[in-house]
Amino acid sequence: MKIGFIGLGIMGKPMVMNLLKAGHEILAFDIIKENVDIVVKAGAKAAESPAQVAKDCPLVITMLPNSPHVKTVVMGKNGVLEGAKPGLKLIDMSSIAPLASQEIAKACKEKGVRMLDAPVSGGEPKAMDGTLSIMCGGDQDLFNEVKPVLEIMGNSVVLCGTNGAGNTTKLANQIIVAGNIAVLAEALTLAKKAGVDPQTVFEAIKGGLAGSTVMNAKAPMMIASNFKPGFKIDLHIKDLNNAIDTAHGVGSPVPITVMVQEMFENLHFEGKGQHDHSGLAEYYAKISGTKIGD
Repeated sequence: MKIGFIGLGIMGKPMVMNLLKAGHEILAFDIIKENVDIVVKAGAKAAESPAQVAKDCPLVITMLPNSPHVKTVVMGKNGVLEGAKPGLKLIDMSSIAPLASQEIAKACKEKGVRMLDAPVSGGEPKAMDGTLSIMCGGDQDLFNEVKPVLEIMGNSVVLCGTNGAGNTTKLANQIIVAGNIAVLAEALTLAKKAGVDPQTVFEAIKGGLAGSTVMNAKAPMMIASNFKPGFKIDLHIKDLNNAIDTAHGVGSPVPITVMVQEMFENLHFEGKGQHDHSGLAEYYAKISGTKIGD
């Protein structure tokens, strides 16, 4: 199948690589030429604009930073809807505000384009090995049609409801991930200050009730003081802002989320926004005077 892919950042590039390995023809676009060059070298073709991508492909996937970027790429000048023919399928795999997804889906419908919001969880490692969790919102028939493509990029592909439901599910996911990372950093800092090796603590508890995918992925990074980004603090700030705004809109209390967001914001203003979100360990190092790692 000929698939258009717009957005070739940390997540987009490996997702394209997996689609190429599965035998799909990819027409790619990104505002950063170096990103396009990488996927072209792997076998993709380059497009001049999102409009061209939509004109030449029956299925278009977007993977962009936030709501305004998706709106511009889809609804703006030289955007997807300018080049789209009726019947085009659009999968937005960005993590954006649910209301924005619904707005974009409405604009698509008016142009005869069917849209699925399908944000992902798993970060760069799972994007690379094609084992992302993909949370979808949209029409059941469209979901059934594109599910085989999504299963190339993820090993869990679930329709959560109508347009916007995928991004609502992703916000819930991001709240849980952020909270897990924060309490993990807190617990390992306690261990270090109490004179117990954090690696030993990790090995002792990871198989019990406290164990989690988050712990398995982030504890080794904290222990090694390795904050190379698989998912950046600045991106998690964006997701939690969307979560807090959505929660306020529906009257759902999120006090823990707000607390963790303040930790992330503190790190951002210290110039660490491009670090991995496991960098919450750096926040605890500052306030405790003790680093988890050496």
